[in-house]
Amino acid sequence: MYVCSCFGVTEKQVKEHAEAGASTPRQIASACKAGTDCGSCVRRIQAILGRGNCPRRELLDQGMPALAAEDAVVELPEAA
Repeated sequence: MYVCSCFGVTEKQVKEHAEAGASTPRQIASACKAGTDCGSCVRRIQAILGRGNCPRRELLDQGMPALAAEDAVVELPEAA
């Protein structure tokens, strides 16, 4: 099955690159150009790499909203 229609990259090829050490969509793109043209395949590549889920969403689903919120908090400096 084709993952990237622009460059004719198959799911098998993406998995082979992942087995060879590519662990991000950018590394897959460096190996075979998948995801570098229209970008419509990047989410599929993320899913193949196991990066399709949001860690914060998983925490919320497990009933740990405090931990998920802790990751999302950004402290801004106080105005002088």
